[in-house]
Amino acid sequence: MISSDFFREAVSIDRIRSHIRALEGVRHPVAAPEALEHAADYITESLRTLGYEMDEHHFPDSGRTFRNVIATRSGLQRPHERVVVLAHYDTVAGTPGADDNASGVAVLLETASALARFSFERTIHFIGVSLEENAREDDSCSGTRGSRALADHARENGWGIEGVVVLESVAYAGDSVVQTVPPGVAIPVPEAGNFIAVVGNERSGELLDGFVRAVERYRADLPHVVLAVPGNGEMLPDSRRSDHAPFWDKGFRAVMVTDTTNFRSPHYHRPTDTLATLNLEFAAKVCCATAGLILDMARPTS
Repeated sequence: MISSDFFREAVSIDRIRSHIRALEGVRHPVAAPEALEHAADYITESLRTLGYEMDEHHFPDSGRTFRNVIATRSGLQRPHERVVVLAHYDTVAGTPGADDNASGVAVLLETASALARFSFERTIHFIGVSLEENAREDDSCSGTRGSRALADHARENGWGIEGVVVLESVAYAGDSVVQTVPPGVAIPVPEAGNFIAVVGNERSGELLDGFVRAVERYRADLPHVVLAVPGNGEMLPDSRRSDHAPFWDKGFRAVMVTDTTNFRSPHYHRPTDTLATLNLEFAAKVCCATAGLILDMARPTS
């Protein structure tokens, strides 16, 4: 039996800080291609050190080849049933991207660290994806190229995905942060940006419920708002603005865990998106809840 305090003790704010510091800086296919490759290498080595089996999924874009980094812990009883944790490691050209999305990558890596000691019934993948950001700023549909290629790969190869958890900018929060709301959101939303939002579509209700249970079961002490959108979010385009959307479109269950980015942060996609602006205690709580959800989904055997 896993103690309700296990993840609060296992998750390290210092390691989260160290990961963000290592990744911080423009990571862009044109403006900073070497930094983009360095980020992929950093994710690879961090996960390999934890004992995960490493692989890469390559995909073409604009005449070049990019990579999604995949870490795997194979399930012992139902290896063909997969649980996926995913975060993008690229940025837009003008930002060091500490929140968007070094914070998501850091929480992914720390989740992998907290779960590294376990064996599971189901297979777990921790995946760093590239090219989430829009290729053209005036075209909101020109992003999520890495996750689109990965979702296509998963569908074509018959991946039995139980659920995808996408970590998208998870460290900008506080009681004094002003929260705004995108048009079309019909649920109550606090005026203070001190919560994490979890967004899923109709098919992904079990994942939304599982996240809430994990917050409670593992005592994450994490304010949260849960939003379930109809269909694949077509009526609320802001609900589709990350790497979960391609998985929705391919029929997989997926949720986005997010601090709501531009609906809260004045640093979104700006040069001021730095480590110094982030709430790492909040990020650690997000990590506790995420790790608890993945533990419950993958089902430990030891």
